[in-house]
Amino acid sequence: MEMLREMAIFAQVVDSGSFFAAARHLALTTSAVSRHVSRLEAHMGGRLLQRTTRSLALTELGRQVHDGCARMLSTAREIHALAGSYSARPNGVIRVTAPVVLGQVWLAPRLPRFMALYPDVDLRLTLVDRLVDLVGEGYDLGIRIAHQLAPGLAARPLGQMRYILVAAPGYLAARGEPEQPPALAGHDCIHFGYPTFGNHWEMRRGAVQHSVAVRTRLTIDNSAAILGAVEAGAGIGLVTDFSARAALDAGSVRQILPQWQLCAPYAGAVHAVYTPGPHLALKVRVLIDYLVDEKF
Repeated sequence: MEMLREMAIFAQVVDSGSFFAAARHLALTTSAVSRHVSRLEAHMGGRLLQRTTRSLALTELGRQVHDGCARMLSTAREIHALAGSYSARPNGVIRVTAPVVLGQVWLAPRLPRFMALYPDVDLRLTLVDRLVDLVGEGYDLGIRIAHQLAPGLAARPLGQMRYILVAAPGYLAARGEPEQPPALAGHDCIHFGYPTFGNHWEMRRGAVQHSVAVRTRLTIDNSAAILGAVEAGAGIGLVTDFSARAALDAGSVRQILPQWQLCAPYAGAVHAVYTPGPHLALKVRVLIDYLVDEKF
């Protein structure tokens, strides 16, 4: 049984990239971590790591042992999930990650009712605009917007989202409202600042399509911040539809060219994603079912 612990500690050292980082993750001393790895090397009859003052490198034996350790830990997680899936009541902590604005505007307001339905479940929500490694970073569930999901994940669709163009009534009164996509070239436009999003907006209506090179003095990488600039009169902004719903309902912004659809990459499906396996923990399953019923 002690060898199982040594295998788990060895896997953590490799995944963390250093004995110090592994020790901090495991709440052990660096010397204790080193002793466990040395014992495993003694059991295996060979060196598993080439160690320098700055880096670690797996030996050939080390690579084979690490693969086995990774399979062992995966099996252990499945057994842990099995226990949760057969619990009479959903209980425990669920770690969830989501994009920042989606989490702020759509997800977070829906969580209090879920927690009232399941008082034995605690939630830890992390909002971050990057692709999160669910297994490597210890998350149970991720909410993602994408055209295609990464392989190796299970997913449940929550709905569709798209980008729309909005402007403040005061800006439109001063500058006029564009009636066709080419007219956007004469307006101040706020660009969505992700590398995959250029300053050419592709728009389609039926069989007609326009590619408009917009003038962009202001670039922001957050829909909520773009919406704030639009409401202040900065120009026509490209935002996610869910982030603009409240402002549209309040009349602080108006949708521009609503009959036209922005083409890819300005659209996507929203999914709840999780690590596949034969036994999904009950606490995670009820949260996914709840979010599906909420209708994005």
